[in-house]
Amino acid sequence: MIELLIFVGGLLVLMAIGLPVVVAIGVTSFIALAATGTGGLPVELLSLRMVQTLNNFTLLAIPLFILAANIMNIGSTTTRIFDFAAALVGFTRGGLGHANVVASSIFATMSGTAVADAAGLGSIEIKAMKERGYEPGYSTGITAASSVIGPILPPSIALVVYGWLANVSIGGLFMAGLLPGILMALLLMGMTVLLSVTGKVVMPEPIPFDACEVARTGKRAILPLMMPAIIVGGIWGGFFTPTEAGAIASLYAVILGGLIYRDLKWRDLYRAFSRTLMFSAVILLIIAVSSFYGWILVRMGIPQALAGQVASIEMPTFVLLLCFALFFLLIGCFMSVIESILIFTPIVVPAALSAGLDPVHFGIVMVITLSVGVITPPFGTVLFLMVGITRLRYGQVVTAIMPFLLPIIATILLLIAVPGLATWLPDMMGY
Repeated sequence: MIELLIFVGGLLVLMAIGLPVVVAIGVTSFIALAATGTGGLPVELLSLRMVQTLNNFTLLAIPLFILAANIMNIGSTTTRIFDFAAALVGFTRGGLGHANVVASSIFATMSGTAVADAAGLGSIEIKAMKERGYEPGYSTGITAASSVIGPILPPSIALVVYGWLANVSIGGLFMAGLLPGILMALLLMGMTVLLSVTGKVVMPEPIPFDACEVARTGKRAILPLMMPAIIVGGIWGGFFTPTEAGAIASLYAVILGGLIYRDLKWRDLYRAFSRTLMFSAVILLIIAVSSFYGWILVRMGIPQALAGQVASIEMPTFVLLLCFALFFLLIGCFMSVIESILIFTPIVVPAALSAGLDPVHFGIVMVITLSVGVITPPFGTVLFLMVGITRLRYGQVVTAIMPFLLPIIATILLLIAVPGLATWLPDMMGY
């Protein structure tokens, strides 16, 4: 398939030579049009497709959830969450490692991205673990690995983009991510126990359990902890859509930081809006140009042809999904989660559907496997973030993360083998 080679190969080559993703996607689209003899389309079509794509209520959820996470990061919310998690599980062996995972899981239900999770909680977690005497390598590894939970639990921005492209219920995808996200958190905590028992990592003595401290920190964190309940419960109960949930989360964050805790100043709010504007503009511009890319794909019949090829292959769906997962793991090493979803969803989802795979289950597997790329070389964004926070060398950060890839890979394999982990909740809720 010469068209597929031009589309994917040309795009990867342009990105490899250093072109920005949005430019590489646009150039590839026009090259494909010219090379396949379907040129003659007006250049203005690109701008029309971009405007039409962004005129979408669902996509408004992306900047809204980014705004909520940025506001939460500026105030004392992240500190309150980590203090409560530390008091709750700090009495166990490797207690702050467990607290790290618990705090990241809670914050994931507010941020929706791995980078926001690592940036918001990373410095707090690393500092607390250093003061308690934890090894720098272990602290770095568990902090980076726990950030992968961010794109899995709702409100995941990656799931919003996938649901929009694949025409799958975003509320259903949010429900589908809950059990895999919890499973990954438990397996990461299990790895901490294993490292402690085997003596691979020397853990400090645990902090004695103090019910009064749990109550004190829980009281300080009760209002931030209500945000996940509001987001998930509201979508689950049908009170509002995922996009409306993003608006409510942003408003709740402003009220929390500005009126209740009073640690959110006007200049802080301005900074949060500025960061949201810059980050959202990049994502939405890539989405807009990618829509043109996807439109040309469909016009040339590439997804349909690939779907026919996959449907003709005789193999168990488990093996097919495993092959897709391996492909996504490789792609994730070189491209960001959002970019990968935008480029490959229009290509692979028709093939997956033709092979009988559930689109919700497939979407969760796709997002999780692509998300692993944030902590794998050579371009893992969380790796570079950890280098900046810990002042360790890049190679030391990579080595520190390696043991924690095992529970993450185990989560993916269990998810592939047991589709009910992703589909049970959405089916029960009627999505």
